[in-house]
Amino acid sequence: MKGLLYASLGTGFTFLMTTLGSALVYLFKKEPDTKTQRVFLGFAAGVMISASFWSLLLPAIEESEKMGVPGWIPSAFGFALGVVFLMTLNLLLPHLHIDQNKPSEKYIHKKRTTLLVTAVTLHNIPEGMAVGLAFALAMQEGNMGNLSAAMALALGIGIQNFPEGAAISLPLRKEGLSRTRSFLYGSMSGIVEPIFGISVVLLAGTVSSIMPWLLSFAAGAMIYVTVEELIPESQMGEHSNLGTISIMVGFLIMMILDTALG
Repeated sequence: MKGLLYASLGTGFTFLMTTLGSALVYLFKKEPDTKTQRVFLGFAAGVMISASFWSLLLPAIEESEKMGVPGWIPSAFGFALGVVFLMTLNLLLPHLHIDQNKPSEKYIHKKRTTLLVTAVTLHNIPEGMAVGLAFALAMQEGNMGNLSAAMALALGIGIQNFPEGAAISLPLRKEGLSRTRSFLYGSMSGIVEPIFGISVVLLAGTVSSIMPWLLSFAAGAMIYVTVEELIPESQMGEHSNLGTISIMVGFLIMMILDTALG
């Protein structure tokens, strides 16, 4: 029960950050400047890469070995399943990078509203799963280090979600939607995080033996999102060095929190 509560709070925080970012449509007309976006995206990418190993893959290996299963089996296959899952969604659904103005030619007939919301919603799914599982594992083992790492992961993803919310609501407002509709579209893109985060914790609680598989699955999906979306976007434009440095800082902070406090 504690794991579910903390997972709800963690994913609720990341959803709140998306909502707050979307609320900028009531204050500003322009998106966050390029430099700010690069820092946010780079930091989030570093946190997510680090968390994928220290908070998801490594615990998956350790949990497997406790069950008498070779650690590489669920970690490798779960990771691969996570990558394939996100890759398949990417192919099936309309795709648009956060800072692009035009969709892929294949989906040129799709509305920009749908493309924007779909693109962000798509990679909020593994983020919600990762946060939920990180908190559930921390509560299951009663480890304060794991809890600190889960909080750091939620913070890192929340920091990333803030400009993402604005990246939806502000362009939609610019294209003629009302402030309220633009805000709602931006905010609702983050609702999948608590939904998937809580659902995966309930599933893990029902069948504890699949926890290593779920952890690895979330890691694979999150690494895919990071490599496919966040890292390229943190390197675009004139401020690529800022993005690179932010990735390293995010990775280091997450690693320190997980290892020093673990």
